Amino acid sequence: MIPASETELALAVRAAVQAGEALLVEGNGSKSALLRPVDAPRRLSTRALTGITLYRPSEMVISARAGTPIPEIEAALAEKGQMIAAEPPDLRGLFGTALPSTLGGMVATNLSGPRRISAGSMRDLLLGIRVVDGRGEVVRSGGRVLKNVTGLDLCKLLAGSHGTVGVLTEVTLKVQPSAEASATLVVRVPDLETGRQALSAGLTSPFGVSGAAIVTGAEGALEALLRLEDFQPSIAYRSRELAELLAPFGAVERRQDEVSRALWRAVRDAVPLRATEDEAVWRLSLRPSAGPAAARALQAAFGAKLMLDWGGGLLWVAGPADERAHGAVMQAAAAAKGSFTLFRGPERLRRAVPVLPEEGAALLPIARRVKTALDPAGVFNPGRMRALS
Repeated sequence: MIPASETELALAVRAAVQAGEALLVEGNGSKSALLRPVDAPRRLSTRALTGITLYRPSEMVISARAGTPIPEIEAALAEKGQMIAAEPPDLRGLFGTALPSTLGGMVATNLSGPRRISAGSMRDLLLGIRVVDGRGEVVRSGGRVLKNVTGLDLCKLLAGSHGTVGVLTEVTLKVQPSAEASATLVVRVPDLETGRQALSAGLTSPFGVSGAAIVTGAEGALEALLRLEDFQPSIAYRSRELAELLAPFGAVERRQDEVSRALWRAVRDAVPLRATEDEAVWRLSLRPSAGPAAARALQAAFGAKLMLDWGGGLLWVAGPADERAHGAVMQAAAAAKGSFTLFRGPERLRRAVPVLPEEGAALLPIARRVKTALDPAGVFNPGRMRALS
């Protein structure tokens, strides 16, 4: 089913509830290999709910229907010198799909790029949503202004819910001006720990670092990347000062403007991970100080390919798509007191293993009450995040 309006979508949900049949909820299906497969007799797509419904550049607010492709929104913002500050990734290369992510899909997965460390996540940019709940009723939360107290904060709840408690139909975001200039300082480091220290030095400096990652360069050397964004005169001064600060960690090079922007688009989209089609991909969320140890453990366990983002707090991992490698990832995340996500993998693996950590004892009853309140019949994406009991 591809409803052409919010009303049609609500009717489709009511019909599924009345029939007692579950729904696979998606936008363009660009991230269908993320988390667990959903077994549902009905498919519900928001891809026909497209279009920007409100854009006020002077107020830095934009609203669009949930099926609107992210590139369409970014193009409209770029015309006015603005951007989605959370830097949502384009994962078509990683997932091997042709269609881009939709706004609703990006909010539902709460995926953010390198600028998350300075600008926050997609969840943090939400001002308002319209959503169809598990009764087929349209619910509105938030509004279209930066200061509002309209209703309960369902925005935060829906972001990252992976379509398991409601179907987004419209989203309102706050946006930010795009930077005039971009520069990246590339520090060639001998190991991950030195790279992490370089990132920490940059992030705790007064120079306003907006991206901090560690990748394996073209020649196989580890490179710590630190991004600066602002007006050109400010970038020139700050990059000189930051280069001097980073010199003790390794040789420093500077890449500017479009070269810098292209580099961070690649980091945003996990291109430096160089994951092949037959490999699984995981993401670990850790304390930045725990990243190098977790990375070493995974390299020892199965020769993992690695990339660190968010100042070392996000560890991308690629390796064999089997349960042994997945077990090593789970163990590394637990040892670091962090979390893991099986981000991409074959269906057989995603059915066989936990794709997310188990819900804590304190949170589990709350999660169940939320699910019961918003989706009492359990029709939305059953089993997407955890196996059904």
